[in-house]
Amino acid sequence: MFARLIDFLLCRFASFITGVRPQPAIAEQSSEGHRVYFANHNSHGDFILLWISLPYEVRKQTRPVAGKDYWTKGAIRRFLAYKVFNMLLIERNSQDPKAAIRQMSEALVNDSLIIFPEGTRKMDDDLPLQPFKSGLFYLAKENPDCEFVPVWISNMNNVLPKGFILPIPLLCDLYVGEPLKIGTEETKEVFLTRAQSALLNLNVSEKGKS
Repeated sequence: MFARLIDFLLCRFASFITGVRPQPAIAEQSSEGHRVYFANHNSHGDFILLWISLPYEVRKQTRPVAGKDYWTKGAIRRFLAYKVFNMLLIERNSQDPKAAIRQMSEALVNDSLIIFPEGTRKMDDDLPLQPFKSGLFYLAKENPDCEFVPVWISNMNNVLPKGFILPIPLLCDLYVGEPLKIGTEETKEVFLTRAQSALLNLNVSEKGKS
């Protein structure tokens, strides 16, 4: 009950601070089937913005993927990770490179996931998107029937800049693209390029510069 209350308060607070304006495409996401939402990564608040934008029935079946080392430090983080966000926490320094893929594949049996294929937050504001890590390809290869949905998060890096504890009230937008599935014979390079292009094409600010 307490976790549900925290969920409600966080959603209202994040919506108030960011004035998040998701496209109808994300508000209309169905709770039927499981998918992987992959987004650009500028801030620790990225996953919250995407998570709260999903309909409640979808949100409670969608798990953000995050580093176990960060989210298990302290009782508050652990409570948020396990009880509020129902995160899928992975070992970032595991000796088994395939462990995280297995963990995510097992989670996809019952839930959808939110991932950030850049791996780490982008620090260079002049770089729209960092190269994707190969994990996105291997996850798709292990789950060929799963839909991968690109989501561009706009302006979140200015709401919670690096080094800031308190967020700055600014408007944010979410743009959702067409779902992708890996091709039968698609190589790692081709799939990652296609996925990265699908995400970059949602960046309205870059389109305005061209």
